[in-house]
Amino acid sequence: MSSPSAVVLLSGGLDSATVLAMAADDGFEVHAMSFEYGQRHGHELECASRIAEAAGARHVVARLDPSAFRGSALTDGPEVPIDRDLDAMEEGIPDTYVPARNTIMPSHALGYAEGIGSHDLFIGVNAVDFSGYPDCRPAFIEAFEKLANLATRVGVEGEPMRVHAPLIHLNKAEIITRGLALGVDYGLTSTCYQPGSGGSPCRRCDACLLRAKGFAEAGAVDPLVDQ
Repeated sequence: MSSPSAVVLLSGGLDSATVLAMAADDGFEVHAMSFEYGQRHGHELECASRIAEAAGARHVVARLDPSAFRGSALTDGPEVPIDRDLDAMEEGIPDTYVPARNTIMPSHALGYAEGIGSHDLFIGVNAVDFSGYPDCRPAFIEAFEKLANLATRVGVEGEPMRVHAPLIHLNKAEIITRGLALGVDYGLTSTCYQPGSGGSPCRRCDACLLRAKGFAEAGAVDPLVDQ
């Protein structure tokens, strides 16, 4: 009997690499989906490709019109904030928020999943060690799953779509610990919002600081830093 398939949104970052491994460990045949949406740094897509290859997952890159994602520090907006403390990260929605990204991209992945006969969609959103994004909250995931079952043929015909967010209540240290136990090579990932030449992390943006905190609390060495 063949394994059920699942579509995993794969950004190339630490969280999505962990989710990909978790989906595979749960017995799914994984299909990874990444997006080119006008982001300033294409290094994350290179990382996504390497992560998918290492996991033996089929990898699809969807190219979206960048005009839908304007105004973010990750696309064509202001500079990426740096050197912020954790309290500052929890105040408001940062400039690195990408307009409706976690609504638009999972919707594409939902269509892909229904097309290949999959009922399971995995996304690496996290509501603990995150930067205040509204589309990383449990309420959003619950609402999107409800939408998925109202808007698809399989949902209406009684074969529900399931949206999995296994990291939603984990902190970065817990995510890293889980990933290491599953054999995730975090040296293949890219977390930085403004990577340098060759993808080297800046170590100053919110994403880098949260990643460093996670590895320290997990008692592990970040392979991107120990180079």
